[in-house]
Amino acid sequence: MKPRVMTKTQKRTRYIAVTAMLSAIATVLMYIEIVVPFMPSFIKLDLSDLPSLIGSFAMGPVYGVVIAAVKNLLHLFFTSSGGVGELSNFLLNAAFVLPAGLIYRFRKSKKGAIAGALTGAVVMAALSVPINYFIVYPFYTAFMPMDAIIKMYQVINPAIQDGDLLQCLVTFNMPFTFLKAILSVVVTFLIYKPLSPLIHGTNRG
Repeated sequence: MKPRVMTKTQKRTRYIAVTAMLSAIATVLMYIEIVVPFMPSFIKLDLSDLPSLIGSFAMGPVYGVVIAAVKNLLHLFFTSSGGVGELSNFLLNAAFVLPAGLIYRFRKSKKGAIAGALTGAVVMAALSVPINYFIVYPFYTAFMPMDAIIKMYQVINPAIQDGDLLQCLVTFNMPFTFLKAILSVVVTFLIYKPLSPLIHGTNRG
């Protein structure tokens, strides 16, 4: 049998439902954090960017950004960061999925998806430095002196200079953010093909 063709209204309704589902999954994933060796203890790994990347590829970059926004709005109810952590997460998540989705939108092929995902990963990693430097870490200094924060980096890498937050971010946070994005990319490529018909409602039956 041929795949069922949906009307524009049905497609929009389905995308809204899928966006809600992916946003809920992303919110749950934010709470599943993994301590990463050779990183300061306050930096943890999660895969909450994964659903928005899937959404960006499947439905378009706008949906990916919406999923990132909804995820962080829901997380606000349980945050202890005063919204700063959520703002940072949203900006980085959007920086990841927006270029990924835009490139894939105009190059709908495996190569296009890879190019988009890698571009998004690079943009996300690069922006992690100014976002952490100007937004996140100034907020954290209300609870912990900057010298104490930098000392946590120096325990791992004694070559870090006293008072040099920028060196900490470039040495640790930027490559960590890139690898975190790449992990989401790998998982997305592993599960996207079987998920795509479910998202688009094109199961053959």
